[in-house]
Amino acid sequence: MQFQSLIQQALNVRKKFAEFEKERYGREWSREELMLGFMKDIGDLSQIVQAKEGIRNIDNVDEALGHELSDCLWSIIVLADKYDVDLEAAYIKTMTELDSKL
Repeated sequence: MQFQSLIQQALNVRKKFAEFEKERYGREWSREELMLGFMKDIGDLSQIVQAKEGIRNIDNVDEALGHELSDCLWSIIVLADKYDVDLEAAYIKTMTELDSKL
């Protein structure tokens, strides 16, 4: 799947979440609330990494790791969209800069 297809899929899922939020909470989440959700995902990811390193015990840790990394990627895509960041262009620019410095 191409990067733009991943982005579009993530934004389609976000639209469905927004509808759910409107029904449940009367409004969709703000950008700050989306960031807080991302922070929660990062916390979950840190616990899974601890499990991978033998510090915690989590069932199906490899599956959980893939799931949580995907959740984090989804949050990044959604936040980029909410702040009008062309994530693909920013990623390419950043990686090109880093590559040229190394």
